Amino acid sequence: MSADLLQADLAAPVLGVASSVTGRRWVWRKADQRTGLAIAQRLELPELLGQLLSARGIGIDQARDFLEPTLRALMPDPSTLLDMDAAAERLAHAVRTGEQVAVFGDYDVDGACSAALMVRFLRDLGCRVRSYVPDRLKEGYGPNPTAIAALCAEGATLIVCVDCGIAAHEALEAARGRADVVVLDHHKSEGPVPVIAAAVNPNRLDCTSGLRHLCAAAVAFMAAVATLRTLRKSGHFTTSREPDLREMLDLVALATVCDVMPLTGLNRAFVAQGLKVMGRGGRTGIAALLEVTQAREAPSAYTLGFLLGPRINASGRIGEPDLGVRLLTCDDPITAREMAERLDAVNRRRQEVESEVLAAAFAEAERQFQAGHPVLLISGEGWHPGVVGIVAGRVKERFNRPACVAGVSEGMAKGSGRSVPGVDLGAAVIAARQTGLLETGGGHAMAAGFSFRRERQDELLAFLSDRLAHAGNLPGAADLVLDATLMVPAGTAELAEQIGRLGPFGPGNEEPAFVFPRARIARADRVGKEGGTVRAFIQGEGGGRLKAVCFRAKEGPLAELLLGSGGVPVHLAGALRAERWNGDVSASLHVQDAAPAV
Repeated sequence: MSADLLQADLAAPVLGVASSVTGRRWVWRKADQRTGLAIAQRLELPELLGQLLSARGIGIDQARDFLEPTLRALMPDPSTLLDMDAAAERLAHAVRTGEQVAVFGDYDVDGACSAALMVRFLRDLGCRVRSYVPDRLKEGYGPNPTAIAALCAEGATLIVCVDCGIAAHEALEAARGRADVVVLDHHKSEGPVPVIAAAVNPNRLDCTSGLRHLCAAAVAFMAAVATLRTLRKSGHFTTSREPDLREMLDLVALATVCDVMPLTGLNRAFVAQGLKVMGRGGRTGIAALLEVTQAREAPSAYTLGFLLGPRINASGRIGEPDLGVRLLTCDDPITAREMAERLDAVNRRRQEVESEVLAAAFAEAERQFQAGHPVLLISGEGWHPGVVGIVAGRVKERFNRPACVAGVSEGMAKGSGRSVPGVDLGAAVIAARQTGLLETGGGHAMAAGFSFRRERQDELLAFLSDRLAHAGNLPGAADLVLDATLMVPAGTAELAEQIGRLGPFGPGNEEPAFVFPRARIARADRVGKEGGTVRAFIQGEGGGRLKAVCFRAKEGPLAELLLGSGGVPVHLAGALRAERWNGDVSASLHVQDAAPAV
């Protein structure tokens, strides 16, 4: 196996590629060579795997738990979260007395998973539970006084807000004297929290848990753990069966990946264990959705983020806001299949709406980028609020700048923003709201939601550009960080399986990327729906043959190079993955970038 990790000059571009065909500079990921070697020796791993672990900041004593993440090793006492004990006691009281509970959720994947988790948990323990998800267009995000009052009028004596509520002071006042409220949230909070039974949020300013990286479903799971502990102490389960909370981990994994939480530490355990639960096919709704997507391989982070997540999100964006929750809590296979097919259809409609907005958004983003704005703020009349977050993400990816996209209706712009690493967009949006530039606004470092009067757009853009001026120093395309050089013969199925042990991959644990120097493309063609994927077979100068694929390559310079290299050597960069088909395992290079071998 050839893997060159000891580069003489880490500062110089890899193979001299300062601007690839996609405009990116190739750089090495730094690793402590001694630590990597020590990890490999202690755990009897290939040296390359030890170096990859070291490059991700994993120490010798952490490596085993990283490769085999478990909740036993990584999950702290839920009581480290401020207000968790009060929340657990109030939830336990609802269980003991068989109360009527309303679970108020959000319309994204984290909101749907959090709500489904809490609904199933309380229902299994004997509570009468209903869920409520607000309509994005009619009600907006989070609790509103009308909905809260209606839930109380229906008989709810406890309202559990998941993935929302930490800033809903006015709305939650509608429950005072009629129902208690418990908030299980993770969004940034500012100032005092609502005066309620409990407000659990690792991003509370006064919470010292150190768990700010958790999504709401993870907070809800920890609340369930704490509630079971409280019930256990009171002898509640002497005559009844205690539910197995491990079966809820598929929901936590789905939410963690789709809410783009860092896949490190506890989150890594949640996702790794949740994928195992999902693989057993016990949740009827997820099994039905996997069938509709025609997923053939064992669930992975890709399955969660690119197959399941977009479809569940679609219901809240442009469909029935609570369809995702209903699917995730459904036990009837026929009903679940019908809902999964509806979600798939809604997602196709969402893609159509998105494509209509994307071209115009890219054009305006290009104008602002060329004008030197460190932040891109784009709006359009009639743009559907349900797709602006996705469009913002695409704009952010193309220009490597924080991007905010809004749809305008009757002079009011409502939108979403997506940021790049090291640029806290949520804090800037909150600051803009505090100065009066925004009607509403909040979020976290990587994502935010907001609304503003259309006539204030230029003023808002100037404020955000000043606040986030350092983003203007970023290159026009993010650097491609590479881990090692591999020659084509080294790209074996065995190595690909070893690399896969570092998964699940995502923010905070990026998939290793390798450079294959001076490879020749023996054959390349278009495959897949509308020819959107390029499939190729590459050969190395010293021999060997390896399959390569490039997704989302319908057009652009990368596809052109792969299809038209004419056998001239090129440098290829991407991830080496193991593929399984009919019991056989093979390796393939998932191409992320390329450059002429000059």
